[in-house]
Amino acid sequence: MKKFLTLLILVGHCLLLSAQHPNIKISGQSDPNEPSITLDPKHPNRLLAGANLNSVYMSSDTGLTWTELPLTSSYGVWGDPCVGIDTTGAYYFLHLSNPSSGTWIDRIVCQKSLNQGQNWSDGSFTGLNNTKAQDKQWLAINRKTNELFITWTEFDKYGSANPQDSSRILFSKSSDGGLTWSVPLRINKISGDCVDSDNTVEGAVPAIGPNGEVYVAWAGPQGLLFDRSTDGGLTWLSEDIKVDDIPGGWDYPIGGLNRCDGLPVTTCDLSGGTHHGTIYINWSDQRNGATNTDIWLSKSTDGGLHWTPAARVNDDNSGRHQFLTWMAVDQVTGWLWFVFYDRRNYNGNATDVFMAVSKDGGATFQNFQVSTSAFLPTTNQFFGDYTNLVAYNNIVRPIWTRMDVKKTSVWTALIQPDAITATRQADEDSIDLQNSYPNPANEEVWIPFKIRRRTKVTMQIITTDAKLVRTIFADRTYEYGKYTELVDVRGLPANTYWVSLTGNEKVLVLKMVVVK
Repeated sequence: MKKFLTLLILVGHCLLLSAQHPNIKISGQSDPNEPSITLDPKHPNRLLAGANLNSVYMSSDTGLTWTELPLTSSYGVWGDPCVGIDTTGAYYFLHLSNPSSGTWIDRIVCQKSLNQGQNWSDGSFTGLNNTKAQDKQWLAINRKTNELFITWTEFDKYGSANPQDSSRILFSKSSDGGLTWSVPLRINKISGDCVDSDNTVEGAVPAIGPNGEVYVAWAGPQGLLFDRSTDGGLTWLSEDIKVDDIPGGWDYPIGGLNRCDGLPVTTCDLSGGTHHGTIYINWSDQRNGATNTDIWLSKSTDGGLHWTPAARVNDDNSGRHQFLTWMAVDQVTGWLWFVFYDRRNYNGNATDVFMAVSKDGGATFQNFQVSTSAFLPTTNQFFGDYTNLVAYNNIVRPIWTRMDVKKTSVWTALIQPDAITATRQADEDSIDLQNSYPNPANEEVWIPFKIRRRTKVTMQIITTDAKLVRTIFADRTYEYGKYTELVDVRGLPANTYWVSLTGNEKVLVLKMVVVK
């Protein structure tokens, strides 16, 4: 099938159509990041999403078009959005606080809408504990009882390096639709520090089991740990269960990002199929080296007592970065879906969005590219700590942040499960950008590149914060062969630049230094 690319404006939103998975820009307002997404299984055309700091998005056509509202609360709306929809159709938006009377992130706030996101309550809250900080909450809903379960991290003092300050994983639930919450209960046994790094306990994403069990895993100084409750969160295991190490820690560097987390996501198969009751944990780490971040999955078939060795989800052999993963189970088909950022096709920081699907309970994974174009993030703009994903009866909607010229936006894609095809490996790309010379340079630079099949190619110079400096050539057709472009750089200020080569929906970049 021939691929095509069309730009279409729909009700103020941007839709990028490709042959397989149309990309839809949900919003670029207010530099959004850290998006969350869900849908209503009773009315799967209805989707709810949110993003930092206080944006809520609604769709009534399975994600084709979206409306946007700013959320307000007397408790303050301070990011880490997490959305949910219960079986009555009630919408929930959970976030951190910044109250006018109180302290920054001193509680977890839950706002509720009973009219599909048109109006929202001022909110209820849990976790208020003097001046201690409450952070990185996530929500799970028991669809048999509509109970709401939250797990999160409490800091004695956020960012403190004082060894007397510690962090812990807390749990709270609501049995009345978010009106009131149980007294927070500590569930982890080994504390973390408060630095907000590898030795801090974070990443608590709860999941519901087939009989109402509550499962949760997190990362911290002992690696990846797991706990469970079989009585609705009243009691938990006497000892946390070790799932795996996290070589290099969960807080690791990725070029172009001011920080990157490999925190875990936990979910459970409730589909009634072959893998019903299997618990899955998905995370990323650098066990294969600091330049080769990978996506991992471990699973348990006995309620979390024993875990399989980590299986790698990304199927490339590029030795490059995959990061900021999320996972969901389609509770109708039992298929596992993953979304993550991927640099398998590039030498530098250019970034794609990939997905993977496993139809056999995590035994094998099929990777495919979702984003229709790459983007180049910069550390000058906060990018966020997570992506998100929802899947129901083959309606699959990832959500992610991209960055263009230091501006962030949030996107989704209309995944076509029947149209998924394997993605080429990096060594099969139609273009290849090689190192320029001389480098550094002060007058002229030779930029070699290879073309493996007839391709229209564009070459540009951009700044490290993604501003276009010069288009060397655009949409020039090349046949198979090796080429070298001579570029005059005498008019450029001394600085570090990126040279980008774009062709066949791929973007390759290399670093070029200009001196005077």
